[in-house]
Amino acid sequence: MAGSTPGIPPAFGRDTAVGFIGLGIMGSGMAHCLLRAGYALQVFARRDEAAQPLVQAGAQRAATAADVGRACPLVFLCLSDDAAVEEVLFGPQGLAQGLAAGSIVVDTSTIAASSERRFSQRLAAQGVTLLDAPISGGQQGAESGTLACMVGGPATAVEACRGVMSTFCKAITHVGDVGAGQTVKSCNQVAVAGALLGVADAIALAKSQGVDPRVMREVLLGGTARSFVLEKHGERVIAGDFKPGFRARLMRKDLRIALETARQGGAKLQGAVLAEQLLSELCDGGRGELDWAALGALVQEKAAR
Repeated sequence: MAGSTPGIPPAFGRDTAVGFIGLGIMGSGMAHCLLRAGYALQVFARRDEAAQPLVQAGAQRAATAADVGRACPLVFLCLSDDAAVEEVLFGPQGLAQGLAAGSIVVDTSTIAASSERRFSQRLAAQGVTLLDAPISGGQQGAESGTLACMVGGPATAVEACRGVMSTFCKAITHVGDVGAGQTVKSCNQVAVAGALLGVADAIALAKSQGVDPRVMREVLLGGTARSFVLEKHGERVIAGDFKPGFRARLMRKDLRIALETARQGGAKLQGAVLAEQLLSELCDGGRGELDWAALGALVQEKAAR
């Protein structure tokens, strides 16, 4: 399999020094889960305000990403985009400069599958394994340790990391070679975006006929239309509660990744194109920092015109 290397242990134990880079909304929650589980954690962050809560909770702060690699045979990344991952891995004082052969990097960022494959090949040249392991479950899931993770890479490496990853994931599914994790994450984002469009249209239809959308939602939750999106995001759309959560600009980024991945593979997606267009309108209109469920509010506005 792509990126497989010798020297991977059967499992990383509680005595493993674990590194974490990317201490934003998701990463900080995941890193706190590792600390609560008793792992010796090394973190790297450029901003003091990102690192200090973890240092106060018991983590050690490294001066550079390379220092994290020197200290830790297992390092997690949770970064914003392809460029950020590449910079952390291969930029000046990047992680790759410190990693020893046999180390594993687990990238929980959501980026392009093609980028993960390229990064994997570069790391494999120095005996390091990369797993692409994007996550789903939002800020609450990161903080409570109940994320779902779809992992691409060698099966031996996935099993070696499973115990550590279980501190912040309730579901860890090996979905194939490097890049497969990102592909499945794109599938997830395409599916939930399409579902939200359907839920938002249903709310707009109910309102147009004078039907209480909350009553409509309760009826639908008892039948074949029941879904996570209807249960969670439907209520947010009805209530107009768009405190993030998962920001609209990030969902737009994810859908753009999905559309580019589809283009490379020759697939012509339909619903995802419309969802990305509407999210772009939402973000360009100054609402990119709202929860992405605000997409439903835009649908309501258009329905009322």
